[in-house]
Formats: sequence, C-alpha cells, structure tokens
Amino acid sequence: MQGTAFSRMEWKSINLMKKLVQIQTNIIFLSKCKQMDLIPKGLKGLINPVGGARSARTAPLQCISVAEGHSKPVLCVDATNELLFSGSKDRSCKMWNLVTGQDIASLKGHPNNVVSIKYRSHSGLVFTVSTSYIKVWDIRDSAKCIRTLTSSGQVISGDACAGTTTRTIASVQGEHQINQIALNPTGTMLYAAAGNSVRIWELNRLQPIGKLTGHIGPVMCLTVNQTASNHDLVVTGSKDHYVKMFEIADSVVGNVGPTHNFEPPHYDGIECLAIQGDVLFSGSGDNGIKKWDLEQQELLQQIPNAHKDWVCALAFVPGRPMLLSACRGGVVKVWNVENFTPVGEIKGHDSPINAICTNSKHIFTASSDLTVKLWSWRRLLNGPT
Repeated sequence: MQGTAFSRMEWKSINLMKKLVQIQTNIIFLSKCKQMDLIPKGLKGLINPVGGARSARTAPLQCISVAEGHSKPVLCVDATNELLFSGSKDRSCKMWNLVTGQDIASLKGHPNNVVSIKYRSHSGLVFTVSTSYIKVWDIRDSAKCIRTLTSSGQVISGDACAGTTTRTIASVQGEHQINQIALNPTGTMLYAAAGNSVRIWELNRLQPIGKLTGHIGPVMCLTVNQTASNHDLVVTGSKDHYVKMFEIADSVVGNVGPTHNFEPPHYDGIECLAIQGDVLFSGSGDNGIKKWDLEQQELLQQIPNAHKDWVCALAFVPGRPMLLSACRGGVVKVWNVENFTPVGEIKGHDSPINAICTNSKHIFTASSDLTVKLWSWRRLLNGPT
C-alpha cells in the first residue's frame, strides 16, 4: 500500500513539475518574442472593460475599457465607430472590432516602429508608416499589403518590406524618416511629412504630385482642413519651432511654399496640431499650447506651461467646444475652446501618452504602457456649450 501511495505522490509531483516547466517555457518564449519583435500567432489582444475603482467624480473623463495586446509602446491610433487601429514599437498595427472588443487582425512586417496610421473608410484602405515607408493595406482582401510608398515618391507593388524579419534602423539612401501622415477631409489626398518637407499623394492613382517646402527642420506633425473654396488647407509643425500653413490649389504640381508662417514661434519643436473651424491649436516640447486664428492668421492666446511635460497630442471632443491635450507625463487635460480655460484633468496613464483620437462615442489614448484606453466624456455634457 505504501509503495502505491508513494507512486501516486511521485506522479503528482512529476505532473506539477511538467506544468511549472511549461509555464516557465511560455514565459521565456514570450520574452524572446518581445526582444525579437515577433508576435506569436495565437497571441490575440482584447478590449477589456474596466471594473472596480472609478475615477473621482470631479474627473472630466471616465475610463471604460482598455485595449491590451501590443508587446511594446503604442505610438499612434485611428478610429471609426466600428474599428480601432493602433500602431506600436512592436512593429505591428492592430485592428480592433469595437463592437466585440476583439483584435481581429495584425498588420505586420514593418521594418521598425509603426509611427502613424490612417484609415480611409470608404475604400477600405489602411495606411501605416514605418521608417521611410507607407504600407497600403486593403482590409477587404484579408488585410493584404497591396502597395508600398516611399518618402522619395516611389510606388512599389505589393509589400516592399515583406522580407524584413529583424528591426531595421538605417534608412535607405535618398529616403527620409516619415514622421506623420494625414488624409484630407474628402479622402482624395494623402500628405506625408518626411525630412523638412511634406509629400502630396493623389490617392485615386496612388501617385506623388508635389511637395510642401519651407521648413528648416524635420516636419513632425500635420493636419488638413478645407477652405470655403474646397481647397485643402495643410498646417505643419516642425522641429524648427514653427507652424506653417499651405493652401493647395486644384492643379498643384511640384514644390509649394507656405501661404503663412505663424509668429511668434514656440520655444521648442512642434509635437501636435488640431484644427476646428477657423481655430488652430499647436502643442510643443516647450510644454505650451498656442491658440491661433486661421482667418486672421494671428495668435489669439497661449498657455506657456499648459502641461508639466511635452505636449504630445491634441484632439477635439466631437460635438463639443472642448480641446483635449495629453503629455509625456500621462496627463489628459480638457479645455474650453472658446476662452481657452481649463475644464478639468485626469492622470490617464502612468507612462507617456503618444496619441489621441476620437470617434462619435469615445476618446482613445495610446500610451507607452502598451495599452490604448477608451474614455467616455459623458461627464462633460453639463460643461460649457
């Protein structure tokens, strides 16, 4: 009897050791995947509801869920009411179903960090930026990369980065790091900030048609609006501390110079921009935010220390006269657009917030803590009108 009992105990011990070894192997495997920027096929992300502790009643925003699945900092986001796109230092762009909360696709094979994403909903095309490349994905055709655009204006059929298995640091000769892309409101043009200029792409033919020039430092951010005459109005922010404005004529070709240079400049590089109507806001590494009148082309107001760290992201609360700003310290602030006064603030993340976007229901904050948080702004409904 004793022999049988000992044998059973021995088997239990062996099984336990097997489980522990398997767990340890999984941990080592996932750790190696992170180091090598590989995402296991079975590892899917989820948007999980936030339970338990609620933010203070005075907080302007309420975190309702968190998208988790990236293995490195999340650098950029874009969203519709049904889909969320997130780009990361793990060299992937994830596509999330906002209805089911599932990670439904990973757009992979980028040479380095995915620093900017735009979704052209009416055509089903997603544009992702990594180093000097813009990968064009058709998500209607099982998320396939159909073209690769380069900073110098080349168009390559298919995925030019397909053979990239390890992180690529150096740029190809003649190419520049693309820092951000923006679509015009009609989705007919794509603007790509690379080096000291912005390349204009005509999307129906996927062809480059011109460049916006005039900055003496790398263009870090841009945003596009439309004039009363339906021309694209492109605003750019650069490491040269300046914000410039370009009006794009219908027959644009070749180099286009700025129609206005906003004075006075910031004290550091421009990190983010946001336009609503005739009002422009610019956020900078000098911790400040400036409010500009686009029609009069003058500075209306400025808050030199709007945040205690770099202002990394700006966006508007849809349907409300409110501006959102986020900083490297992880704080989100809400401002009244009309008089540029603070409405409230919340510590959104314990790591830098790298990007903000919104849809008609939620605010999304992308952070270096590997997550995207989804926020409700219902508490702002009793705010200024």
